Amino acid sequence: MKEEFRVDEHLDDFRADAPVHDEIKNIAELPAGDRERLLRAGIDDEEKAAGTFVHADHNTVYCNANLKGVELMPISYALFKYDGLKDYCWKIIEKEKDPFTELAAKRSEGGYFIRTEKGAKVDYPVQACMYIETDALAQDVHNIVIAEEGSELNIISGCASGPNVRSGLHVGVSEMYVKKGATLSFTMVHDWAEEMSVRPRTVVVVEEGGRYISNYICLKPAKDLQMYPTVYLNGEDSVATFNTVLMAGPGSKMDTGSRVYLRGRGSRAEIVSRTVSTGGDIYARGHLIGEEAGVKAHLECNGLLLSNQGKIHAIPELEARHKDLEMSHEAAVGKINQEETEYLMARGLSETEAQSLIIKGFLSLDILGLPESLRKDVERTIEESTAAGAM
Repeated sequence: MKEEFRVDEHLDDFRADAPVHDEIKNIAELPAGDRERLLRAGIDDEEKAAGTFVHADHNTVYCNANLKGVELMPISYALFKYDGLKDYCWKIIEKEKDPFTELAAKRSEGGYFIRTEKGAKVDYPVQACMYIETDALAQDVHNIVIAEEGSELNIISGCASGPNVRSGLHVGVSEMYVKKGATLSFTMVHDWAEEMSVRPRTVVVVEEGGRYISNYICLKPAKDLQMYPTVYLNGEDSVATFNTVLMAGPGSKMDTGSRVYLRGRGSRAEIVSRTVSTGGDIYARGHLIGEEAGVKAHLECNGLLLSNQGKIHAIPELEARHKDLEMSHEAAVGKINQEETEYLMARGLSETEAQSLIIKGFLSLDILGLPESLRKDVERTIEESTAAGAM
């Protein structure tokens, strides 16, 4: 599938300079407003974590790894420690892929490096947050994640902007490597200001028996989001799973999707997206490419359109390059079922409460395994959006 993402930002309109932020010894040292924003992006200093990383504007302000078997450090230090990470840095994403990757490669303003040691089973998630505190700033980061052979790693990555930020550009380049028999679960939560432009660029390589799970949540009305992570299932019996939950408010545009190359014999992939528009435009893309025998894959795009001002465009694609495989897709866009609403109202709920409950069920939040504090905030956001939407 040819990518048709627009590159119409005037990059020079965003400022490159930002105040220097000093390191802190504890997240509790941050102002209350900043801590609240981090919490809404999934970063909770009261939750047990294998490590926590916070990057504000262009500076890493907090980095702490708590469990044996996990390495967590700023990417700049990892490049120094591991002689440039020659086998991993800019190996699966081209610097010249687009103006945004070029920007990230040129400026090298930071990011994180996360690695689990061979065979390490990490019970608690690693928390990582990219935070913009300066209005109209262009933040460009480069992250590298390595799940070594037989290890298990769970990352909650939150991206957010400060209470005084209205606009800006976030470019996040991520290269991820899932080695033989390893499992990497990556949950990304976006909580941006209304005029933000957001450009994640992610590529993942999965080896034999490896498993990559991606959960993506964006329920706040960023102005313009473009993301299209790509996974290469190179190993036999490797697996990729994508769960995407989006809510687009009036004036926002979300151009999202996932692509999986199934190159290993017996590899499997599932892409599931749940989208709700209360007035914004959503493009839900998905592309499965089967290249080897025994491949099985499924693509599912479902949307709820709650306003005549919005638009949902589902674009599922299947591409078979071998005769011995199974791939399927389904896509559906509609409205809230009036009979379901009336059923719930007959049992004492208001119309708004009934519709909010239906939307929660539609978005399938149970599959994401969110921390309780984050789940409550997600549910509150759905309720607020339902009340404000044009029903």
